[in-house]
Amino acid sequence: MKALILGIDGYIGWALALRLVAKGHEVAGIDNLSTRRFSAEVGSDSAFPLPSPKERVEAVKRKLGADIKFIVGDAKDKALLEETIRDFKPDVIVHFAEQRSAPYSMKDYEHAWYTLENNLKSTLSLLYAVSEIDPSIHILKMGTMGEYGTPNFDIPESAFVKAIIQGKEDTIPTPKWGGSYYHWSKIFDTFLILFKGKLSNLTVTDIMQGPVYGTRTEEITDEELRTRFDFDETWGTVINRYCVEAVLGLPLTPYGKGKQTRGFISLEDSVEALRLLIENPPKDGEYRVVNQFAEVYNVRQLAEIVKNAAEELGLKTDITHVKNPRVEAEEHYYNPEVKVLPSLGFKPKRNIRDETKVMIKDLLPYKERLESFKHVIMPKTVWK
Repeated sequence: MKALILGIDGYIGWALALRLVAKGHEVAGIDNLSTRRFSAEVGSDSAFPLPSPKERVEAVKRKLGADIKFIVGDAKDKALLEETIRDFKPDVIVHFAEQRSAPYSMKDYEHAWYTLENNLKSTLSLLYAVSEIDPSIHILKMGTMGEYGTPNFDIPESAFVKAIIQGKEDTIPTPKWGGSYYHWSKIFDTFLILFKGKLSNLTVTDIMQGPVYGTRTEEITDEELRTRFDFDETWGTVINRYCVEAVLGLPLTPYGKGKQTRGFISLEDSVEALRLLIENPPKDGEYRVVNQFAEVYNVRQLAEIVKNAAEELGLKTDITHVKNPRVEAEEHYYNPEVKVLPSLGFKPKRNIRDETKVMIKDLLPYKERLESFKHVIMPKTVWK
């Protein structure tokens, strides 16, 4: 199978590329390297030094005996997408080429507009390129569980739900409420895909994924194959941030009450779930929604888990709640449905309690490097 990954240089994009070539698939990717630039913009960097795209491709040849075609370019460029699709002839296109940070989108007007313009234009360019060249190509689009917010109903794996309107039953799109301009861009993506997909009979998997954590997959065995690892307040997910705080001897810092509940998944389990979805596409012309996570915790519970892992490794740390910079429900109902991935045989291999120890061990050799970035860990971006 041929897979084109938009956003191949990213945290999940690179790990997925390694998984697919290790399983014998052909992989090409497009990335404008914006995450590297945006990380530098906020004074941060990957915890692990990142090789250049050329060095990454060469490492895959040496270590895995496979070729990856890495194109430095912008997924918003419809002409580039068309040229690449015609040349590579992918069976599936994985769309990760979006600005992925809620805090980054909330910094000011310019960052909010960039997020909306970048994410919607890249999605629309992809939808049109596929519909005009080969509508049979499976589009695998990375959404987020954050599209739903924290509703007082079970979150279904469905684009539509039944509702009673004026006393009569009707079908409406599943209600959503974003918590940042980033999340709203993802919601708008969903509706663009639903609309254009229906017009052009496109085959789409829309993944609603929870926060991802971890430093390793089965393919990431040494420095040269590592993916990026973000830990600052703008780009780092909560578990990654806690692990770096523990390594640096800083307090672990849940926002507000710490009862914000989410579904989490390890990097290893994320790429394996994505592989299964790629190898088992929906029916032609079908729009498939997948809720992708493995464990549900609130952020205070995660802090306790990381604290215990750190102490087992001889590191002492405390937990200090800080003022929540976000506007969000801190106590809420949370029960998403998960059926599609188990039906494909997906079973999580990793869990948060074990994986946090692996993460801390991997980060410890980079403590001096992390020290130089500790000023970017605490929240500075305020929603209001």
